[in-house]
Parts: sequence; C-alpha cells; structure tokens
Amino acid sequence: MSKAARAVKAAKDVAKKVEHGNTIRSYIRAGRAAPGPPLGPILGQRGIPIGQFCKDFNQKTSHIKDGVPLPCYIHINPDRTYDIEMRTPPSAYLLLQAAGMNRGVHEAGKQVFGKITLKHVYEIAKIKHQDSPLQDLSLQDVCKQIIGTCRSVGVQIVRDLDPEEYKQFLEEVAETRKALDEKRALDRLS
Repeated sequence: MSKAARAVKAAKDVAKKVEHGNTIRSYIRAGRAAPGPPLGPILGQRGIPIGQFCKDFNQKTSHIKDGVPLPCYIHINPDRTYDIEMRTPPSAYLLLQAAGMNRGVHEAGKQVFGKITLKHVYEIAKIKHQDSPLQDLSLQDVCKQIIGTCRSVGVQIVRDLDPEEYKQFLEEVAETRKALDEKRALDRLS
C-alpha cells in the first residue's frame, strides 16, 4: 500500500462519524465511574476511550462527596471526543438526605417517613436552581417542584423541627418500615 493510500485510509478512520446518538444520559456516582457495565459498554460502542473517561469523570467529581448520584450528559463529537455535562444530584436524593432517610416510601402520597423544614426546601431549591433547565424558572417555581417531590418520596414539610420529637418520629418510622418490609416479604412468598 502506498503512502498516499495509507494517508487516505487514516483520514477516513479519523473522519468516521459516530453512528449512534450523540448524547448519552446517565446517572453516575461521584468518584465511582468504572469501565464495567453499564457505562463501559455504552461508551465502548461509541468509540470513547473508557479508561480515559472514567479518569476524567472521577477527577472532575473529586470535590463531591463520594457516591453521590449525578445526572450526566455525555455529548459525543464526531471525532470521538466527548464533553461531560454534570448536573446537581436529583431532588429526591437531596430530600432523602435532608430528612435522614435511606430510601423513599412504598406507596407515594400515602406514607410519611421523613420531615424537613421550609428552610430545607429553600436550600435544596437554591442548589437545583443551578441546573441549566431550571435557571429560567423563578426560585419560587423551583420550590414548588421540590414540594411536589417531597410528597412523592414521603417527606412532610413542617415549619419547625424539634430534634427530640424528630428522633422519636424516626424510631416509629423504623418500626413501621420493618413491619411493611416483613409483610412485603411474606406477600412475595405467597
């Protein structure tokens, strides 16, 4: 093969366009990007160097608490380079953390397993307002969205929160949750 033919072939390889969609949306935990599934195969299909991506992502999220889920948009360019757009953690995650809960409720809107104050709602809204889709909304509208999410994950909003009362509430919730989990396990066996 002549030098010119090799140069043309190399140029074609470089100019190969990515056939798949040019944006991948995924939730990746801060500091925990790994080349294995599910992320590795998706990036590999699109010709993205998986090891380099994981290194870049983990470096960009090194200032964030390890394990926090981040909505990520990976924009793939035709030359197989990429740009990572990271957003703030999901509202449900922030609400559960503020309420001291490990997980949401079994039946949305019917159970309350956590409580937060209006100040918590405002602070979470300020964090979420940084995301590009929410920047055009007023802070009041973002607060309304957060309040709607509170209902779906089983968090009640109160004006004031006494630490002793809340501790007792969480103990009651733990007992209720244990009874519900046992009932659910028995139902699965039946």
